[in-house]
Amino acid sequence: MEYLLYRTLIYLHVISVVASIGPFFILLPMMKKLRTASDSVLPSYLDTFRFTVQLSKHSGHVLVGTGILLVLLGPWTWSTPWIIMTLVIMFCSLFFLARAFSPTLRKFGEDDADREWLVGKLNRTVWIYLILLLAMLWFMVVKPNLWM
Repeated sequence: MEYLLYRTLIYLHVISVVASIGPFFILLPMMKKLRTASDSVLPSYLDTFRFTVQLSKHSGHVLVGTGILLVLLGPWTWSTPWIIMTLVIMFCSLFFLARAFSPTLRKFGEDDADREWLVGKLNRTVWIYLILLLAMLWFMVVKPNLWM
C-alpha cells in the first residue's frame, strides 16, 4: 500500500509539473498575434495569459504539496543537493511570478500603452519563467550530485 501511495504522489507531482509548464509554450506563438490584435480581440488573448498564470500558480500548489510529501515519505532528505537547488530556483520563480505578468497585462488596458514594448516584455518574461521552470524540472529528473 505504501508503495502505491508513493507512486501515486509521483504521478500527481508529474501531472502538476506538466500543468505548470505546458501552458506557457502555448503563449509563445500568441506573441505575434498580440502585436497585431484588434482592440476587440485583444482581451481574449490577455485572458489566455491570465488563465495560464493562474493555472501555473495553482498547479504549483499541488507541485509543492506533493513534493513535500515525496521527501517526507521517500528516500530523499532536505539536504540532498538537487532538492536544495530546486528549492532555491523555486523561491526565485515565486518572486519572479509574483511581479512578472500581472502588472504588464494591466498596462495593455491603458490608453497610452506601447503595445510593441509590452509584448516584448511579456515575451522575455515568458522565456525567463520557462527557463526557471525547466531548470527545476532538470534538477528533479537528473538529480545531480553537486556536492557531498
